Amino acid sequence: MRVSSLSLTLFLLLPVSAAAQESRVHTVAGEFAADIHSKKGMGCESCHTGVTQADIQNPASSSKFVIKRERIPQLCGSCHADVNRIKQLDPQAKLRSDQLELYRTSAHGIKFTHGDPRVAVCTDCHSTHTIRPSSDPLSSVHPMNVAKTCERCHADADYMKPYHVATDQFAGYTASVHHEAMVAAGDLSAPTCTTCHGSHGAAPAGLKAAADVCITCHVQQAKFFEESPHKEAFALLAAPSCITCHTSHLIQHPDDAFVGTGAHAVCSDCHSKADPAGKAADGIHERFQCLKSEIAGAKTVIDRAQLAGMDVEAAQFQLAQATGALAKARVTVHTARLARVDAEVAEGTKIAAAALADGEAALKERDHRRKSVILPLFAIAALMVSLGAYLRAIEETEVAD
Repeated sequence: MRVSSLSLTLFLLLPVSAAAQESRVHTVAGEFAADIHSKKGMGCESCHTGVTQADIQNPASSSKFVIKRERIPQLCGSCHADVNRIKQLDPQAKLRSDQLELYRTSAHGIKFTHGDPRVAVCTDCHSTHTIRPSSDPLSSVHPMNVAKTCERCHADADYMKPYHVATDQFAGYTASVHHEAMVAAGDLSAPTCTTCHGSHGAAPAGLKAAADVCITCHVQQAKFFEESPHKEAFALLAAPSCITCHTSHLIQHPDDAFVGTGAHAVCSDCHSKADPAGKAADGIHERFQCLKSEIAGAKTVIDRAQLAGMDVEAAQFQLAQATGALAKARVTVHTARLARVDAEVAEGTKIAAAALADGEAALKERDHRRKSVILPLFAIAALMVSLGAYLRAIEETEVAD
């Protein structure tokens, strides 16, 4: 998108034949037919000031069609920062009228205001003549497409080199749990670039920085973090909270190996096995493993009973409760307090034990039922054998006579 908007400006500045320019204008006119602005009744002259229908039909000169890059934010703002104009074009008031103001607070807007024409402007993200609503799957700013739009600049090492900004964000995001939820699960509410970094401003609405955005979705984790010793420690170190442990873009599914001082544990980045915090982290990891083992053991017994045709609905419900307790304990880990995690694990252990007992009781009932059936069968079989022997004896007597 960055390249296309620049190339359009350069193209229009180059000396070209009238036929070539006319062809270009007609091509753009065709593209513009699907543009949201066209559908709202706006024409070329709305942005290309001074252009008339005669110019469009007979574009002998290209100069009237040129919109210099430095004019673009202010040009878009002439409508999008005008409350009355926005109300006229969007009576349902879905569009905000502060995008230009917010843009000027962003890294892009600040650099642009200070004379850097290379940073993103409106057309780089929204396109030039094919702008669609963000709800349209074909839009460059539809949730499914936002990351690809940002990637055009932010994954270009040469383009980003002057800004000393990493260019691995897109690669990290596409391997993350957030991208998996967005693309694989089709969850349009899952985070993408603008969710954390804001659409036009420096940060999402109501937040001071992108690093604070995690709490808008992960409310319970944030609440537990407030109770943890990490809060004070991170504040002293001026370290961001969530991304210190989870990183910012390559966010993986945290499993139980994430906690502790093992090879894949994030706690080991700061703590060793010998220090108190490291011991607590290993203790939390061990609690998780024990409860997982108890749940698995109970499930094995309950599954056996179910395969035998026993009613294990109550035991399965208890098993689900125990699994829920383990999930809650995993969230409670954000308190970084072994005692808090212990309490949740203990509750889960108690429920898992009850589920196991119910499963074992169901197996005993199965065995009892089998005995109740097998003993009469043996008696019947013995009776049939005796009857058979008796009948044979009678037959033999009759033959002898």
